[in-house]
Amino acid sequence: MKTWIALFRGINVGGKNLIPMVELRSHFESLGFSRVRTYIQSGNVLFDANIKTAEALVEKIQKLLRRHYAVQPDVLVLTEEELYDAKRLNPFPKAASDPKTLHFYFMAEPASNPDMASIEASAAPGERFKLVGRVFYLHAPDGVGRSKLAANVEKHLGVVVTARNYRTVGKLLAMMTEVA
Repeated sequence: MKTWIALFRGINVGGKNLIPMVELRSHFESLGFSRVRTYIQSGNVLFDANIKTAEALVEKIQKLLRRHYAVQPDVLVLTEEELYDAKRLNPFPKAASDPKTLHFYFMAEPASNPDMASIEASAAPGERFKLVGRVFYLHAPDGVGRSKLAANVEKHLGVVVTARNYRTVGKLLAMMTEVA
């Protein structure tokens, strides 16, 4: 068995695209996944599965969503190692002291032709960013809610992304080591 992390994009936000986590856990278990646990309502699911590839898992999860929900959010699946590496490779370690200002934008696939000029032009004074593999890191000291860069990351990267702040990444990593 291998531990996987499914990150759902755009669910349970502002009362829209509702998928109850208790129900979602039950559906994941019905697929034969074990040690299924969720973190907060924004769609973070940790689980163990014998399936070998993220692509195969995404396909199974998307099929499950089509069967049970009207909402069809994008789902990114990471390995345990990918999540550890994302935290380890964080280029802004000092920003972790204020975890809500540091965001990890996980990409469905590597950005083959990111528009770095538009990314740089969108960044506000004080914002820092770096693209490392399939993760775009954004440190927005004034918050992502006001950040033009945060609002346009996906468009400028040209790939599907879903973001998690530093605190959430840390909590998911901690949950991987908890005994069920």
